Amino acid sequence: MKRRKQLKILGRESLKKHYVIFVAACLIAAFLSSEFRSSLNFSSARNRDGYEQTYEQIEKDIDSSNGKVTFNIKTGMHSISWQDVLQIMAEDNTQAGRELSEEIRENAIRRSEEGNPMFGRTRGVLSNVVNQVSSGSIIVTAVAAIASITGSENIGIFFLILLGAAVMFLFWFFIQNTFPVVIRRVFLEGMNYDRVTPQRFVFLLRIRKWMKASWIMFVKYICYLLWCFTIVGAAVKRYSYYLVPYIAAENPDMTAREAITLSRKMMKGHKWECFVFELSFLGWEILGMLTLGVFNILYTNPYKVAVFTRYYASLREEAIEKRIPGAELLYDTYLYEQAEDWVIAAKYSDVLDLMEDLPDEEEKQTEAELSGWRGFLARNFGILLMRRAQDREYEKQQAEVVRLQALMDDARGEAYPVRLYPLPEEDRRMLVQSLNYMRHYSVWSLAAIFLSLSIFGWVFEVGMHLVEYGNFVNRGALYGPWLPIYGTGAVLILTLLNRFRRLPALEFAMTVVVCGFLEYMTSFVMEMATGGTKWWDYSGYFLNLHGRICAEGLLTFGVGGLAIVYVLAPMIDNILEKFNEKKVRAVCVILMAAFLADAGYSALHPNTGKGITDIQACLPDAADDHTDTRRI
Repeated sequence: MKRRKQLKILGRESLKKHYVIFVAACLIAAFLSSEFRSSLNFSSARNRDGYEQTYEQIEKDIDSSNGKVTFNIKTGMHSISWQDVLQIMAEDNTQAGRELSEEIRENAIRRSEEGNPMFGRTRGVLSNVVNQVSSGSIIVTAVAAIASITGSENIGIFFLILLGAAVMFLFWFFIQNTFPVVIRRVFLEGMNYDRVTPQRFVFLLRIRKWMKASWIMFVKYICYLLWCFTIVGAAVKRYSYYLVPYIAAENPDMTAREAITLSRKMMKGHKWECFVFELSFLGWEILGMLTLGVFNILYTNPYKVAVFTRYYASLREEAIEKRIPGAELLYDTYLYEQAEDWVIAAKYSDVLDLMEDLPDEEEKQTEAELSGWRGFLARNFGILLMRRAQDREYEKQQAEVVRLQALMDDARGEAYPVRLYPLPEEDRRMLVQSLNYMRHYSVWSLAAIFLSLSIFGWVFEVGMHLVEYGNFVNRGALYGPWLPIYGTGAVLILTLLNRFRRLPALEFAMTVVVCGFLEYMTSFVMEMATGGTKWWDYSGYFLNLHGRICAEGLLTFGVGGLAIVYVLAPMIDNILEKFNEKKVRAVCVILMAAFLADAGYSALHPNTGKGITDIQACLPDAADDHTDTRRI
């Protein structure tokens, strides 16, 4: 058995290599209330002197003449939520709950209007969702729907309570109860390998053993709960079952009885040792308490799990050496040692062949002649002025790289070799694997993408307006069938964010930033250029900035940007390759000329009027809550 000092050194080495993903794993566990929940104390810390200004209570009045229930929401010590609405419905009726939820909604909207305008709650899909959840109206709607079927409001409330309890149990059983196994798998792979990707969080899904892991942890929980009714059971059995999450992370195909029994046998003679080992982290825990859990999140939690992962590895090694019954089920050898070259060669022959055939960066540039300013544009912005035969060959190579990119780290020995796991994983499926999103786009492809998405944007907004208001309006400042902000955003995402394509999460974040800046500045410049005319206004939308951009729109941009980068743009480029290149150029030139002419004329005489710069004229009632998605 390695000494505690040695295990801590090894744990720190693992944490140093995988700091970001280890911290993220523990932070997710804390948010899910699976583990480390106390580390989020800082997020719920309140200023006691400010309670009277933050919390509210319900005051209910009943008119004796007609029995009508009215509610007044006053400042107090009770936080109103959907549970209050459900309680009122159980005590009175559905109408009383509806009136209360409406009072809560109106009160929240009033406070948002009196406070920061960026927290508008009157318009937009996101505002509606926030209002529905926070006011409890979604509960009222659900009870009313059930009551309309069963004919009884009481049955509807009872059914909703049962449904809520079932959902909470399922969330606990499949998520909170199982997530300790998930993060142990991440930490186990981090011991011996330089790379652990976010895909490893779905390891149990890939081998279709999530249910079995959930059952193992559930049985362990029930057994421990029963032992807690004894005098010493809570303390002793805590350490007897200490290794169950690690065992399930290595082999989730075991039965619950096998996993629990093996943990007991492996911990025999080590319970006190484990207790003392935990006490050795007391200083770190105190430091975490002094920082309201912040230090625990950033260091102590992942450090402790990394160390005890090493502790499990040492106990596993000891169990195998002593041939403890059940230890033969711990057969994931490559978690603890690198696979030999001939083993990798046998399982990853296709990947290794591809890696050998791929030229290095210098050879790529020579082969495709991407030097000088052409190389600068291609490498940094993904732009090719003209696509030649050499470029097409390079694109084919890149497509194959994308298809097997996830397996290359395994073949190099940098990541856990999933093909060597005793339980077969499903083949890794990249997002739209048949499409090469790392391609270079020619100028003509970018022009076609710009025009296509500009026209799509016009069709989309004209169609939405037609459905919502029942009349046709030529949307945008231009007269032709295009909204250039869509096409411009697409081209900017494909070019400015070219280097982020291999990292979808970062691509999403940068897309939100770029498109948010584009929309804000476009609104500002057009307003200044047209004497203060507003072309769109998000005032009243939840989390808006000066009415020019809002959270709802930015989220849409982020999701739409991912669709463009990984699906739509490659599809459009593939379609263009099937046509004669000269004909494609001719069509692009004609359409671009028409667009530029329209833009020049519209700069002097912009398209304005009902439904374009005066959206309220389309509304049957200006006070109605309608979503406005105006674009130029």
